[in-house]
Amino acid sequence: MAAPKLGEFERIARYLAPLAAPGGLELLDDVALIDGPPGEQYVLKTDAIVEGVHFLPKDPADQVAQKLLRVNLSDLAGKGAAPVGYLLTTALPRSRNENWLAAFSRGLARDQAEFGIGLLGGDSVATKGPVTLSVAAIGRVRTGTAVLRRGAQPGDLVFVSGTLGDGALGLMALRGKLPRLKTAARRYLADRYRLPRPRLALGQRLVGTAHAMMDISDGLVADLGHICAVSNVAAVIEAEKLPLSPAARAAITFNPKLLLAALAAGDDYELLFTAAPEAATKLAAVGMELGVAVTAIGRVLAGTGVRVRDAKGAPIRVDSGGYRHF
Repeated sequence: MAAPKLGEFERIARYLAPLAAPGGLELLDDVALIDGPPGEQYVLKTDAIVEGVHFLPKDPADQVAQKLLRVNLSDLAGKGAAPVGYLLTTALPRSRNENWLAAFSRGLARDQAEFGIGLLGGDSVATKGPVTLSVAAIGRVRTGTAVLRRGAQPGDLVFVSGTLGDGALGLMALRGKLPRLKTAARRYLADRYRLPRPRLALGQRLVGTAHAMMDISDGLVADLGHICAVSNVAAVIEAEKLPLSPAARAAITFNPKLLLAALAAGDDYELLFTAAPEAATKLAAVGMELGVAVTAIGRVLAGTGVRVRDAKGAPIRVDSGGYRHF
């Protein structure tokens, strides 16, 4: 009998985690930390996006560039880091001409101006495969203040920023799978898929308050599961408390099964964190000040795993463990 194939995280644990340097945090987090100038640490993060997997072949080149940069900045936000700069690697087929590259660079320039960062270097290669793009982002925090996945405590509340499910529903809208939605709602969701909103300002304000934090890229249940696994705790999510945009709520009204987009699908790039219950009032005020909703959706318990309950307390089965590449 053939051995079962390893999934994405099992591959990392078996083959790559043994290679991790001390700053690699045993590859149990989504960033690395290395010492910088006195009193500071650098936060290192790299993410790649691939045509047909993370963006559609016909997506505008400038928005592809912005998504590439923003998914990396979102990870810095999830540690409470301020961005410093980034390295860029592009693997492009020859069909992507100078017009495409010019639009791509305009998208990077817009976000560099918005987020106050610059390009530090990288590499450019040709490929016969799909467009493959990678950014290595660099941020900084005061030494010892980065908010990691570990640190969640029984009794904490579980919070999220913004609204959930928009990214996954946006991809469905772009693929023509939400025909009953109004045009404006489909456009809103598509924009959320193509252009994530890295919550950098909020992440930095959560330093010292959040016990554990990361961004939601693979799905709420899966990413909360990562926090729970590293923190050696469990969590319960109350589905009726999930923050939904009007467009997402409309889609779920037509098809209640689409609630799973907010629970299990990726591409939200909102912050997911735990904090003491007494911090809730402060967190709501910070969110209001920054114009970003902060919502308590559950709590941390002793034990293992993540459970989801409906308004009556009955369990909701979430089959998907989030997006995985293998």
